[in-house]
Amino acid sequence: MVTIILNHQPYDGSDVTWNALRLAKELHNNQEQVHIFLMNDAVDLARDKMTKPENYDHDLVTMLKELYRDGVHLQVCGSCNARCGILKNEPYFDEKVSSTMKILADWVIQSNKVLTF
Repeated sequence: MVTIILNHQPYDGSDVTWNALRLAKELHNNQEQVHIFLMNDAVDLARDKMTKPENYDHDLVTMLKELYRDGVHLQVCGSCNARCGILKNEPYFDEKVSSTMKILADWVIQSNKVLTF
């Protein structure tokens, strides 16, 4: 099991989030159990209102939704919903992904590898 923790605002001018999602997809395609936990400003990635800027060539929200639909485990910091991101207090695209530090701690303990982006 690999846990990937994302912290960056999705469209921050870098490819950090895009590369994390690409890695998650490759690991999943290689039959690895992948868990993604979004916290800090990365929580915007789980909001339907987050839109791809015109100058960005990848829709990161769609990428995350496809991973989730394909069986990648996703949890998003519940307390970060009101505290972080540019879309504070907007709901996550699936209410079942709202999570806690306890879940993240359990994932970290169970994981063979933990990666942060």
